[in-house]
Amino acid sequence: MLDASLKEQVKQIFAGLEADYLFDIAARNGHKSLQELKELLEETASCSERLDCRLREGKDLELHLLKNGSDTGICFRAVPGGHEFSSLLLAILNADGKGKNLPDETTTRRIQALKGEAEIITYMSLSCTNCPDVVQALNTIALLHPGIRHTAVDGALYPEETREKGIQAVPAVFLGDQVLHIGRGTLGELLDKLEERLGRQPASEVTSPEEVDFDVLVAGGGPAGTAAAIYSARKGLKVGVVAGRIGGQVNETVGIENLISVPHTTGKELAGDLRRHLDAYHIQVYDNRQIENFSLEEGQKVLHTRGGERFRAPALIIATGASWRKLNVPGEQEYIGRGVAFCPHCDGPFYKGRHVAVIGGGNSGVEAAIDLAGICARVTVLEFMDSLKADTVLQEKLHTLPNVEVLTGKQTLEILGNGEKLTGLRLKDRATEQEETLALDGVFLQIGLTANSQLFREVVETNRLGEIVTDRNGRTSLPGIYAAGDVSDVSYKQIIISMGEGAKAALAAFDDRIRGVC
Repeated sequence: MLDASLKEQVKQIFAGLEADYLFDIAARNGHKSLQELKELLEETASCSERLDCRLREGKDLELHLLKNGSDTGICFRAVPGGHEFSSLLLAILNADGKGKNLPDETTTRRIQALKGEAEIITYMSLSCTNCPDVVQALNTIALLHPGIRHTAVDGALYPEETREKGIQAVPAVFLGDQVLHIGRGTLGELLDKLEERLGRQPASEVTSPEEVDFDVLVAGGGPAGTAAAIYSARKGLKVGVVAGRIGGQVNETVGIENLISVPHTTGKELAGDLRRHLDAYHIQVYDNRQIENFSLEEGQKVLHTRGGERFRAPALIIATGASWRKLNVPGEQEYIGRGVAFCPHCDGPFYKGRHVAVIGGGNSGVEAAIDLAGICARVTVLEFMDSLKADTVLQEKLHTLPNVEVLTGKQTLEILGNGEKLTGLRLKDRATEQEETLALDGVFLQIGLTANSQLFREVVETNRLGEIVTDRNGRTSLPGIYAAGDVSDVSYKQIIISMGEGAKAALAAFDDRIRGVC
């Protein structure tokens, strides 16, 4: 299962293991995936003397990871291949105290302060590019908190179970019998939700004991934020980056082919490159943070995080990016993960042979429809305007597909369902004003992004779209505050443009510092 090249890479990854690890397989005799799981784990174990396998009788198919004979709290009800092979490898490294994905001390204390015990189950797909992030984050939480166990389940192996739970999108995370999270997510986002459900130990101190001061603060870690931080650091300034995750929305991009001088890369590869570039300048990065509040205090710009930390600087560069836009119609929130989806790559397989709609006629919507046409029996593209907005080459490809129909001038009024799952849409024809019902099995929303500027809208000027208004160098309406990338009103939301805007904002901030503006 593992070719010679991959085996050599695994040997190098595990060369420094300090503890002994056991792949403890509990399986029912004759399980259809047992042999595949055994082969995968035996070949993986052969890459290090610190790894071993054990097979014992079980009710179904489970893989428990043991460290020096003790359960780590990590379990796979799956054959962790595909994208989840990295989750298996990282689980071992993290259990050994290694891996750059391990959280810092403040986040670790927050995890350890979670109240009580908990059983967390993540339903995932081996072909899902978002699932490993969630699986790896929850594995890390299980490793750091002795009362939390995490099980990653391959939904394809347990179709009846996924149907019983009404799962139509992955990753789907359950805390006990209740849904905790659906879709892409970071360790910080998942930790926030666990704190809401489980609470924190009152005697635990999880906040930073004092404020952290910088010359320049950067809110956000995507292409704009990373460029701003690096350009500021190159000026010899003390720079702090506060972000949910480095890379931001870039992490969700499958292929990138328009980053000049880089013919092809992926979102995850680029996000990794951004992090390495930040590390090369010894920039202090505070990721897995949710910025809860912003304040102005005697000329200082202060970011307050959910963990209780306060970051201060005379100059702030806002690069918080944008998030998927929602329709904000009745039924939408209720049926997210139960018929309403955002990622065709991750959730498309749930709708094999069924009828789905894609709302949005831009590039992302047409690309999603093309992808889904290869899986679904029928795809309906719904566009609010009178014509599609996607590039001509994409529209030409779309019109060659026999199972795709395009309906323009359609407004979505309501998402319909039966209480358990989505059943259709209520639409209005914008030309005739007539309403109609379209029966569907699923809906994929591809209507663009909305600026993540909520925390700053009372301080700096924004436009009707919520974008922060800037001058040509990234300065906002308030001296000492700058904005760059998708959160700003810059034209054309592209990675390469965001990088340039981040650099400009940093240079403007440095120029203002020299002139005594901030």
